[in-house]
Order: sequence, then C-alpha cells, then structure tokens
Amino acid sequence: MAILDVTVMGAGIFGLSVAWACQKRGATVRVVDPFRPGAGASGGTVGALAPHTPENWNSKKQFQFESLMMAEHFWPEIDAVSGLSSGYGRAGRLQPLADDAAVALARTREVSARDLWQGRAEWRVVAGGGDRWAPDTPTGYLVHDTLTARLHPRAAIESLAAALKVKGVEFRHDSAPHEGRVVWATGYQGLIDLSRELSVLVGTGVKGQSALLALDARDVPQIFADGIHIVPHADGTVGVGSTTERAFDRADTTDAQLDAVIARAEAVMPVLRHAKVIERWAGVRPRAKSRAPILGEWPGRPGHYIANGGFKIGFGMAPKVADVMADLVLEGLNRVPDGFRVGDNL
Repeated sequence: MAILDVTVMGAGIFGLSVAWACQKRGATVRVVDPFRPGAGASGGTVGALAPHTPENWNSKKQFQFESLMMAEHFWPEIDAVSGLSSGYGRAGRLQPLADDAAVALARTREVSARDLWQGRAEWRVVAGGGDRWAPDTPTGYLVHDTLTARLHPRAAIESLAAALKVKGVEFRHDSAPHEGRVVWATGYQGLIDLSRELSVLVGTGVKGQSALLALDARDVPQIFADGIHIVPHADGTVGVGSTTERAFDRADTTDAQLDAVIARAEAVMPVLRHAKVIERWAGVRPRAKSRAPILGEWPGRPGHYIANGGFKIGFGMAPKVADVMADLVLEGLNRVPDGFRVGDNL
C-alpha cells in the first residue's frame, strides 16, 4: 500500500470534506471513525445552507459567503463521482417581516447585500401572500434571499463517502495507527478532549432535535420563521428544526421539545399540518466558544490538526474549511482567518 499522507479522524461533514480536498491534491488518505459516516451531528434532517445577514461584515461572514458560493461546484462534482445525489440545490429562502422596523432594517440590508454579496446573490424585500408555500407575514412583506441553498445531510454524507471510496480513500472503523499528518474532526467529543488537554474550555456539545416530514415541495424556497427552519428536500421530504439544548441527559432521544418545534412549523406553514412525520432525530452538534469553526494546528502536537466546531453551519462551511485545511496540512500555507484559530478560543 502507498505511504499514507493524511489520516482523518472522524467521518462527519468536516472530516469527509477535508479528506476530499486532500485526495484531490494527490494525497493518499485514510478516514478513521468507529461508526458509519455521518453517525453523529452530520446525520440530521434539516440541511439549511443559510448565510448570515449582509451587514456588520467580518471574517466569519466572508468565509461563509465564499464557502456557500463554492458549494455550487463542490457538491455537483462529488455527486458526479459517486453517482448519488446530495440533494444540493440553491432554491433561496423566505423570511417574514414582523413590523415596520423589521421592514426598514431589511431594506437597509437589501442595499448592503449588493456590495457584500458581490452581485452573485440578492437579498430582496418582496410582497407576501397569494402563495400556499409562503409564511404568513404581519406586514405583508418577506425577505427573499437567493444565496441560501439546501441539501439532505444524510444523502450528502452518503454521496461524499461514496465518492471518496471511488477515489481510493480507505475507511477504517478500528483503532488504525495515525499515519502521516493527522486531522482531528471528531465532533463535540473532540472539543471535550481538546479542552481537557489544554485545561481550558474551548467548546462543547449542544443538542438539537429535528424532524422529517413526508411532503413533496421540492424546488421551492426554504422558510425561516419563528426560529424554525423548514427545508424542502429534493426527495419529496421536508426537514424541520431544530432545538438548541445546552443541557441534556441523552444525546439521541427526542421529546416534547421536538413536538413544540413541529407545532411552530405548522403554525408558520399550515400546509405542513397534514404531512406525516416520518422521522424524529436528535444529535449533539460541536459548538466552539467563539461560535466559529476551530481550524489549525493542535497546540503541542506537531503534525496534528483540528477541524471542528461546525455547530449549525457545518455543511455550509465545509467546502471552504476543506480547502483551507488542505492548504495547511499539505502545503503549510496558513489561510485560517481571525476568529477560527485554536488560540481564539482560549
């Protein structure tokens, strides 16, 4: 077997994406995970690739914008190799505006988006009503942005893992040796391990619960209202979520909090009231103290690197995270922005 260049620990969205970027540059790569790909937080149901608001621009928002634009090529290329579908599509998003102040703010953002989004997407205030796939809006106005995209998390992980295998990347479920440079993309447990080693809390896990509904609403914009994401998938299902639970007893159980999320989604979009709930999901997402992903070298461990902390935006950040980490791991080129480094969480 060829000498291994990179070992990726963790088969969630960050680990698989970094493996993809490294193999594209000619590296021999192994992915090690005791479970199946996407067994943790990456195996959810929602899949909203949504941007931050186009204002108060910073390195995190710029990074995310670039990553969302990269996704237009990233996922179709992976799907072409795997022969599967990630469910990726840039169908946009609708958000209701609650009062006159919200309308005024949205119009200000409409102007700033023209510059910050470089003419590649729009944030527009539009009239609501007259469409069964639109949320009720007290002011009669909605925000429609054309940057937001969606994918089905599980399908995306399946497509990415299959594409990596086509390209010769080895998958191991045992405690394989850490050969070559090692990238740790081990989710919330990895943040706990890092915190323990550095003797400071750099991140933790936040539980989320979501649901999958049987309703064919493909190719329409997703909805964000009352804190709920409603995401129509290409396979004829709709993802709804999610909770944000910093304290929890069980990582993988659902309860009345998810019932409340579903009820709020149905209130926002009455068309969902007769849709069958075909799956209830729970998992723990890795959240860094800075709320940005943690990328870079593991302090005190030469040749070891961290790619973690995707939290709620891991799939949207993944194409750019993969590119930046491949630069660092394979070429020693550090393009990790301010706010994303391990030291920014100490």
